[in-house]
Amino acid sequence: MNGPFQGRSVSVVCDLSLDEQWFLYTKTAEIKKTILEGKDPSAFQISDPNLSVYLIFLEDSTRTKESFRNAALFHRVTVNVFDASSSSFNKQESLSDTLKMLVGYGRRSIFIIRSTVEGVCRHLENYIGAYCKKAGIPQPSFLNAGDGRHEHPSQEFLDEFSFLEQKKWNRNSIHIALIGDLYFGRTVHSKADGLQIFDSVQVDLIAPPELALPEFYAQKMKDHRFSLRFFSSIDAYLSQPDVADVWYFTRLQIERMGDEVLDKVEFLKASVTVRPDHLPQLPPGTKFYHPLPQNRLAPTIPLFAEPLEVNGWDEQSRNGYFTRITLIGMVGGVLGHEWKGLSVREPELLDNFIEEVPVSSAPRLVDPKTGIKPVDDGIVIDHIGLGRDIEQIWRLLDKIRRNLQLNYLSSQGVFASKKSQVIKGLISIPDIPELGFKKLKKLAALSPGCTLNIVQNKRVVHKYRVHMPPRIYNFAEIACRNENCISHARQHEPVEPEFIRSGGGFVCRYCERPHSFDEIWTS
Repeated sequence: MNGPFQGRSVSVVCDLSLDEQWFLYTKTAEIKKTILEGKDPSAFQISDPNLSVYLIFLEDSTRTKESFRNAALFHRVTVNVFDASSSSFNKQESLSDTLKMLVGYGRRSIFIIRSTVEGVCRHLENYIGAYCKKAGIPQPSFLNAGDGRHEHPSQEFLDEFSFLEQKKWNRNSIHIALIGDLYFGRTVHSKADGLQIFDSVQVDLIAPPELALPEFYAQKMKDHRFSLRFFSSIDAYLSQPDVADVWYFTRLQIERMGDEVLDKVEFLKASVTVRPDHLPQLPPGTKFYHPLPQNRLAPTIPLFAEPLEVNGWDEQSRNGYFTRITLIGMVGGVLGHEWKGLSVREPELLDNFIEEVPVSSAPRLVDPKTGIKPVDDGIVIDHIGLGRDIEQIWRLLDKIRRNLQLNYLSSQGVFASKKSQVIKGLISIPDIPELGFKKLKKLAALSPGCTLNIVQNKRVVHKYRVHMPPRIYNFAEIACRNENCISHARQHEPVEPEFIRSGGGFVCRYCERPHSFDEIWTS
């Protein structure tokens, strides 16, 4: 035991590095071969009844739950199954409290969780992990078995394993068509990261606009240097010559669609359903994959294809058992002792967003503003909300005062900049020698681009310009806009919202939903 992956959690695909994913795939191939040849698999088994594996399925599932359950049984550990009808969850008990109780029942724990709530495993990894550290309990692992529209990493691992088998373990390139409901399909969303196991990736996205891949995931693919093409239907796709030999279908998640889309269901189905006349246009060796289940009334891969060579989904489904054996074995500590490579590193969030601006050798007096008494000694926060409209700046002044607790005799106002006539806000507080680093960091989150002036004897002696911070957290007035996120107030879980800067905006730490800077604030 005590392998390098023991106690790790997998909330998203990238919780394993590419080297670690490659180990998972090659070890799965070894385990699959051993089992299918009827050889002794004991070297791969945890065989520890003191390890409890909890399957907590708060969303109905058959294939994922059964493959995980059988994979856990393979390891000869204690297996406990909770599903959506379990009494503790029907009694409105919080998931956090339930799992805090369960970790105390055994020496080691692995939790496999499927939920409609997004970001559950990331929260539990932090919250329960901190509790276990304090209580002296071994770090439990949390494996995401699908969370809302977010991700499904274990499905992605079995998909990539299946693609590698088709490619005879050649990682040089892959040309894949993603077909169907790309908007709601979390198995497709996970491919924005999972396909990085290949050196060169060409992705053809086949879906009508109503089912198109969300821009966040399309941009992530572009950031990973995937080549993307967009088609509105299979017919449109096959009208051009460059056709993929890997086709990945998803079912239309009609139950999640709004009324405006439901009116077009028949048209949408026809756009992404394969027909017999499509087959002659496929490259030799093409395989169809599907995460299953299909909609039996309107399958995107109809029954005619089942006995044909294009059927890759049956073996794909079986591979779920083998890849999940490996995943449990890795976080359970029995697999990985021989592993060598790069692991995942936590991104370093530097506090380099506070810039001290040089003050001239002859510091000038602070310019008085109309209606504001000049400060002899104290602080002046300037350039607040520069360029915004007047109403927004007044609200921002109020937000800064409340969050920084600037409850002092002071002045504030909205003015036109003397040089450019651009509108800005200003707060002037006498007799305060400094703001303090913690409050300065908060100021950066509230009003990036503003400046803090430290005034002594009517002169500016220090000046700081604050920029957009790498993350925003610890504010009562921030919230994820995704109501299905574990951090949203309607989930009633002990989760503080947190946002990580990404590109020109921010993403929720838990559900990874993109937000603009203004969207993260509730007021």
